[in-house]
Amino acid sequence: MTRVMCCALLNNSHPYMWYPNAREKKRNVFLHVGPTNSGKTHNALKRLEASSSGVYCGPLRLLAREVAQRLNKANVRCNLITGQEREEIEGAKHSSVTVEMTDVTTEYQCAIIDEIQMVGCRSRGFSFTRALLGLCSDELHICGDPAVVPLIQRILEPTGDVVTVQYYERLSPLVPLKTTLGSFSNIKDGDCIVTFSRRSIYKLKRRIEREGKHLCSVVYGSLPPETRTKQATMFNDEASDLNVLVASDAIGMGLNLNISRIIFSTLEKFDGICHRELTVPEIKQIAGRAGRYGSKFPVGEVTCLSADHLPLLHSALKSPSPIIKRAGLFPTFDLLSLYSRLHGTDFFHPILERFLEKAKLSPDYFIADCEDMLKVAAIVDELSLGLYDKYLFCISPVDMRDDIATQGLIQFAENYAKKGIVRLKEIFTPGTLQVPNSHNQLKELESVHKVLELYVWLSFRVEDCFPDHELAASQKSICSMLIEEYLERSCWKQPERKFLKKPKKLHQEYDISQLSKYFRETDARSK
Repeated sequence: MTRVMCCALLNNSHPYMWYPNAREKKRNVFLHVGPTNSGKTHNALKRLEASSSGVYCGPLRLLAREVAQRLNKANVRCNLITGQEREEIEGAKHSSVTVEMTDVTTEYQCAIIDEIQMVGCRSRGFSFTRALLGLCSDELHICGDPAVVPLIQRILEPTGDVVTVQYYERLSPLVPLKTTLGSFSNIKDGDCIVTFSRRSIYKLKRRIEREGKHLCSVVYGSLPPETRTKQATMFNDEASDLNVLVASDAIGMGLNLNISRIIFSTLEKFDGICHRELTVPEIKQIAGRAGRYGSKFPVGEVTCLSADHLPLLHSALKSPSPIIKRAGLFPTFDLLSLYSRLHGTDFFHPILERFLEKAKLSPDYFIADCEDMLKVAAIVDELSLGLYDKYLFCISPVDMRDDIATQGLIQFAENYAKKGIVRLKEIFTPGTLQVPNSHNQLKELESVHKVLELYVWLSFRVEDCFPDHELAASQKSICSMLIEEYLERSCWKQPERKFLKKPKKLHQEYDISQLSKYFRETDARSK
C-alpha cells in the first residue's frame, strides 16, 4: 500500500489538479504576446483597473510597486505585497504582488501574470507555473513573448479554460546600427552601455566620465531595489546631470527607462555556471529597452563596442525567440510532507533529493533547479527544526554564492532552532558603518543588505519568531542610502566640470550591525 501511495505522489503528470479552486472555474484566459514596448501589459492593466477585484503578478518588486502606484493613482485601491514588503490599503480589493507571493486561494474577477516566458526559467519558472495553473480568476491575462504560446495552450487544454491569443507589434522603431560605437567620445545623452559584472560596470562608468562630457547612473542586480529605482529616476530626469546609464541585464524588465541607444559591451555573460553567449530572447529583451514609446527618444538604436559582435546582434534581432517547450514545477509543501511521512523521516535533504529523482512528469514540465535549496537543506537538517521550518528556510531568497548572505541564513536558522526566536540585535556587532570607499566595501555592504532582506522575509512568515521587522527594515533602508551616497561620490570629478554638484555629506553617523565582520569572525572560528 505504501509503495502504491509513493508512486501516486511521485506522479506529477497532471499538476493542474493541484489547484482545485481554480479548476472549479472556467477561466477566460487572454494571452497578450509581442516584443518589448508593444503595449501588451498596458492593455492588460486597463482590464485590471476596470475590474471589481484583481491581482497583478510580476517578476520583480520594482514592477509590482510600479503597478500598485499606477492603480492607486487611478483611484483603484491596491495593496503591494512582495517577499519583503507589505503596504496594505484600507478597503483595497486589488493587489500587486511578486509572482512568488501569488495567492491561489482567493477569488478574483481579473488577474495578470507578466513576463510569462519566465515559466521556462530553471530556477523561478515553477512560481509562474503555479500562478498560471492556480489563480482562481474569472479573467486571466497573461503577458509575454510569443515563444510561449504553444506551451501555454497545451498546459491549459485539460483545464477547460477558454484561451484567446492577441498578438502585438512594437509601438516604436528599433534600429540595429551597422557600425559600432567607435570611440567613447561618441557617447551621447540617453545612451545605455550594457555589461554583465559589477566590476565591468564601474570600469565603464569611470571610462565614460573621464571623457568629461557625461555622468553615469548604474543599474545591476546586486543593487538594492530602492537604489536601482533611484538611479533609474535620476537617469530619466532631464534636470539631472546623470545622462548616461551603465547597466547589466537587470534593465531587461521592471524599469521604465528613457534610453536612446543600447550599446552592448559584450554579448557574453557568466550565468552562475559558465560563460556563454547571450540567447536570442536575452538580446531582444535588452535591446528592446531603447526607444520607449512616448519618451523623448521615440526611435531606439542598438549596437556594440566590438565589430565582432555585430553579426550575432543583427541575427538575434531578426530571429524569433526559440519556442519554450517546458514549464518549471516544484512540489508543494503538502506533497513533500506526505512523502516524508510515508518514508518516516523529517530530514528534508533526502526527501527532496529522492522526490526530484523519482518524480514522473509529462513532457510539458521540468523540475526546478533545486541546487541552492539542497544546500540549505543540508544545513538545516543538522538543526532541531520541524519539516515546515526546514522547508521555509529552503525556499527563502538566500544567495548561496554570497558567503556573507549564507552565514546570515545559518545564524538565523541556528538561533531559531535553539531559542525559537531570533532577535536581530543578538547577532549585531554594534558600530558605525560609513559610506563605502572601495569596490570591496561596496560589495560587502550589498551583502549586508541581503542579510537584512532575509530577516524581513522571514519576519513576514513567522512574525512572532522574527519580531524585529521594523529594525531590520530601517537598517536595510540605511544600507540603501549609504550605497546611494557611494554612487554619488564615485562620479569622476574634474575641475572644469562646474555643473557637477558637490556630494552631500552625511551629517549623522548610522548605527548599523556590521554583519559582514561578524560572519567573517564566526566563519574563522568554525574553521
